[in-house]
Amino acid sequence: MNNILLSIIDDHAIVRQGLKDLLEKLGGFTVVSEFENGQQFIASLPQEDKIDVYILDYSMPKMTGIDVLKHLETLPDEYRVLLLTQHFDESIINDAYNYGARGFLNKNCSAHDLKFALENIVKIGYNNVSEILKRIKNYEIKDANKSAISLTSRELEFLKLVCNENEYTYEQMAELIGVSVKSIDGYRTNLFEKFNIKSKVGLVLFSFKNKLTEPFL
Repeated sequence: MNNILLSIIDDHAIVRQGLKDLLEKLGGFTVVSEFENGQQFIASLPQEDKIDVYILDYSMPKMTGIDVLKHLETLPDEYRVLLLTQHFDESIINDAYNYGARGFLNKNCSAHDLKFALENIVKIGYNNVSEILKRIKNYEIKDANKSAISLTSRELEFLKLVCNENEYTYEQMAELIGVSVKSIDGYRTNLFEKFNIKSKVGLVLFSFKNKLTEPFL
């Protein structure tokens, strides 16, 4: 895997430096930018450097990690975010995924877990979804009832591309399906409204829960 470019948003300088030192020792990672709070980070957008993953602390003054995620959801660009917290909390994780986080880790995680999460987010777009879903009440895994899911052929085709490990942009999806980007926006909006989904990651979770597309079949 090519060198992964990272940005760290955390209000503790010692944590930022510790993460940076650890990632450099692991190899294959470069920390391009650092921010001491969510407001400073938001004010920097859009950034000139292409960042592969943003490592975001949940508990910060001025803006929590969830507040930052909510703001990122309103922007046209997509931001791949790994949320870090000190304590496991189902409500925090539920909100994080609802507002577009690509992964979640406890700050007590091992170096291996951090490396694995970051590489997964870059490679397939999200990290360890099945393990997290087992621990989230709202996304409890049950036998799928596909008969209750009504999708048009185009919506299903769009959903397959959303869940593809190639992480296609909406422009690339439009080209692959042979429709306009406006049509792709329409499929996304329809799915959001029909199933109360709020983000691209939410679409992936929806497909996972209902076993609708690869790689979840």
